[in-house]
Amino acid sequence: MEEQILADGCRNGEGAARRELYDRFAGRLMAVCMRYAGDRATAEDLLHDAFLKIYGAFDKFSYRGSGSLRAWMERITVNVALEWLRTRNRRGFTELDEGRVAATVAEPEPTSSEMASVPREVLMRFIAELPDGYRAVFNLYCIEEYSHREIAQMLGINEKSSSSQLFRARTLLARRIRDYLKTH
Repeated sequence: MEEQILADGCRNGEGAARRELYDRFAGRLMAVCMRYAGDRATAEDLLHDAFLKIYGAFDKFSYRGSGSLRAWMERITVNVALEWLRTRNRRGFTELDEGRVAATVAEPEPTSSEMASVPREVLMRFIAELPDGYRAVFNLYCIEEYSHREIAQMLGINEKSSSSQLFRARTLLARRIRDYLKTH
């Protein structure tokens, strides 16, 4: 089914269209949720919440060509994940590092050939194991390609904190990758 027809079917509440939408995009959106949640059970909850939000928001979707449906759904999913992170932060479950002085020494980033020798699943596990704040900033900056200003607004932190958390995330990832390469 073409994206525009699929979107129209979902907008009209057609069960077959909603099933196809889920079947077609659940895997990709689950990967987005895993990048932010860090564990499968939480990611599944986020995916469920994202699809509920998606199904309820089709009146706001406008088709803009091939890929626009996927991009729109990914944006909603990222927003659901960010809201989850903000809620956790308000409840005191996680703390977004507000730029405290770090004793972290920059780790040289692995070369592209070193990166190519690390399996994707291993890299994703390393990202999932980052502290919540580091993982969120890393995903938003490196994968979603937001600026530090945009990230700061999304997470309710200042730009320097976003930059600091990205630096620390990259340093931790570089260290984990170097350790992995030494043993594999």
